[in-house]
Amino acid sequence: MKIRITEKSNLSKIDFSNLGFGAGLSDHVFICEYKNGSWGEGSIEPYGSLSQGLGLHALHYGQAVFEGQKAYRQKDNSIAIFRPEKNLKRLNISAKRMLIPEVPGDIFINGLTELIKVDSDWVPKGENQSLYLRPFLFSSSEFVAARPSEEYTFAIVTSPVGELYSKAVKVKVEQSFTRAASGGVGYAKAAGNYGGSFLATHNAVKEGFNQVLWTDHAEHNYLEEAGTMNVAFVLNNKLVTPILSDRILAGITRDSILTLAKEWNITIEERRIKVDELITALKDGSLNEAFGMGTAAVVSQINGIGFNDEIFSVPIPKNGIAMRMKKALSAIRYGESEDKFNWMYHI
Repeated sequence: MKIRITEKSNLSKIDFSNLGFGAGLSDHVFICEYKNGSWGEGSIEPYGSLSQGLGLHALHYGQAVFEGQKAYRQKDNSIAIFRPEKNLKRLNISAKRMLIPEVPGDIFINGLTELIKVDSDWVPKGENQSLYLRPFLFSSSEFVAARPSEEYTFAIVTSPVGELYSKAVKVKVEQSFTRAASGGVGYAKAAGNYGGSFLATHNAVKEGFNQVLWTDHAEHNYLEEAGTMNVAFVLNNKLVTPILSDRILAGITRDSILTLAKEWNITIEERRIKVDELITALKDGSLNEAFGMGTAAVVSQINGIGFNDEIFSVPIPKNGIAMRMKKALSAIRYGESEDKFNWMYHI
């Protein structure tokens, strides 16, 4: 792998005592190109501008997918990535749906590993901090014919981050806009899914919410996921979460939480959840807690749910399932407890 080191680092511009989310990008990137039917070797380069022109295929036809994952500074000061094989698998599921060539596992893992080694000083050491990893794939031919690209680029950028949500969040049940429809690309981490959600989220934020809680495309009667995370509800002490479908992203944090819940003998129900059921539970007190779960969001308690111009308060217990999960995942990710599921990939 060719490695070209930057002549001037931007590390000194980062305030590690006040990290936001996704604002400052690290010094280097990994790039690998697909041409003439095969992937190249890949290289690490200083962060910089793209070389393509305005005919870039991805800009016109949206053949682009991405992943979100994190590397953590361990208790012994080493670095480890959380479940990278799951991100590789999901990236290639998304790629297949968008007719993009799948990325070989060695290119993905070696690219991540070598990039983190080069920019190891960018991995934060503070509480609830990590290095956010953004592997992505996009079509990189230059033509405007409405057909699949012939060339593709796989790249990785990284960014030191704190928590996306440092406090409990308030979500609005979306009853007009639709995130995904059956037979579409909702289960893929396709770039357009996020661009298409911005207007609904923007409107919700103007109303005082943090995110929307998406419902099904056909009737808006069933809960699906939130804008930046899967969701779960504790109903009568049972952990209930929407069952996966081709409209819902299969979250890796979601999978990890369900694995821990089974280990802890918590009753789990993966099923369709009606909006009416949630509102009834909010009114009669049978909703014990609600939370979001995702790479960026980690585990975020939900303290309010908006529906039909009414906002319902949600309990946020200090020692409920959400906070217990957050602490358990944090301990594993930072090397402070046993990694019995072998989730951490050590650099």
